[in-house]
Amino acid sequence: MTPHPRKIGFLTFGHWQAARGSHTPTAQDALLQTIELAAEAERIGLDGAFLRVHHFGKNLSAPFPLLSAMAARTRRIELGTAVIDMCYENPLAMAEEAAIADLISGGRLQLGLSRGSPEPAYHGYEAFGYHAQDGKTIADLAREKTEQFRAAIQGAGVVPADAGNRPSAGLLTVQPQAPGLANRIWWGAGTRDTATWVGEQGMHLMSSTLLTEDTGVPFGELQAEQIALFRQAWKKAGHAGEPRVSVSRSVLPITSDFDRALFGQDSNRDQVGILDGSRSRFGRSYSGEPDRIAEELRQDPAVQAADTLLLTVPNQLGVEYNSRMLQTIARHIAPALDWRPAAEALTRV
Repeated sequence: MTPHPRKIGFLTFGHWQAARGSHTPTAQDALLQTIELAAEAERIGLDGAFLRVHHFGKNLSAPFPLLSAMAARTRRIELGTAVIDMCYENPLAMAEEAAIADLISGGRLQLGLSRGSPEPAYHGYEAFGYHAQDGKTIADLAREKTEQFRAAIQGAGVVPADAGNRPSAGLLTVQPQAPGLANRIWWGAGTRDTATWVGEQGMHLMSSTLLTEDTGVPFGELQAEQIALFRQAWKKAGHAGEPRVSVSRSVLPITSDFDRALFGQDSNRDQVGILDGSRSRFGRSYSGEPDRIAEELRQDPAVQAADTLLLTVPNQLGVEYNSRMLQTIARHIAPALDWRPAAEALTRV
């Protein structure tokens, strides 16, 4: 059993493309529809709206202006990222932007960070002005930046004040500060070793539909092992409270001929391949009749071990389609996972 009440939210990449059938032909369409879908998710009674951040592609990139706009249109649901590639970030600028978005939201920000995943650009972070020092990896770079970011949002002094063309004794902090934000930082881990490191660091754990390792066991079992190692490391490190864990799943209920034409041929099984030189395991999709999906998710050990389930949405199908899909999940699938909608939504959905 998870130590936290079950939460369910959606995760969007915010793809846009002027292709046949796309409801997001432009970046503006993708951005505005993401805001609308967050409002719809809150109306339905879901618990969160999360953004996947990529660069140099037709998808969501700089998250904080969008998160602030989502915050202004909602009042209850969690808003977050899953995840931000820290190799591209200036830690102090990010600390300012994150604090502003969190204050606008009233303390609802849940920030998922990571070393990133494959991008369309070759060493794209170098175009942003960042380079791994000799002898260090991009994973080292991402972790160093994360350490600076976490220190800044906890109020660590950064730079001395100017005392008449000379430095003062005290150090200035990044402003504004957002109380509690430091306790809502997550890390996207792709391996069991990284999950152990996350627990040691006292961050919450995000695990997606990709693990950059493979032991031959089904994806859900490998991910559940990752979650157990994370919790053990958290406890051993002596961190206060109970950590949170999220997993992502592609859940596509089929309730119409249109759904069947889109998703009826999904393989619904794990895939194994080589990614960045490592044998990796990709999690299956869950498509089919809602009652069958509900039972299959009940049998997924990682879904059962996590307190938060993020549903990846096919955003190019538009707000109306995705809202209807999320409502189907909320009504017919999520209750089997011991989830209940927010009380205020029960009379509206």
